[in-house]
Amino acid sequence: MLEFALLVTALMFGGTTLYSFGFAAFVFTALPAETAGPLIRRAFPYFYLFVLATSAVAAILLIARDPISSASMGVIAVTTVFARQVLMPAINAATDSGDKSRFKRLHTLSVVITLAHIGCAAFVIIRLAGQS
Repeated sequence: MLEFALLVTALMFGGTTLYSFGFAAFVFTALPAETAGPLIRRAFPYFYLFVLATSAVAAILLIARDPISSASMGVIAVTTVFARQVLMPAINAATDSGDKSRFKRLHTLSVVITLAHIGCAAFVIIRLAGQS
């Protein structure tokens, strides 16, 4: 069970890192802004579902074995719900209304949350690797 939790956490870490630093950056350099923006907007709900599913599964798998890692992955799941259901629609509304200042603040918050998710998942991976 620990090995599966480690793999699921690593999947979440790798997927989040690839999406954030690979896919999103690539889309904005490969496509014009008027195409890249809507594409990223369509992809983000699925990205958040991926993060939510993998972090929740890892949290459940770790409850009995490592409560600290379980809680860490649970925090990722909860904050992902916030990011998907509250923050993402607010970012989209700021974009649609042309409110660049609000967009910048909200987007910065979403980046900070994603970086925290990556860091938290890395902490759990290192912690679990030491237990195996």
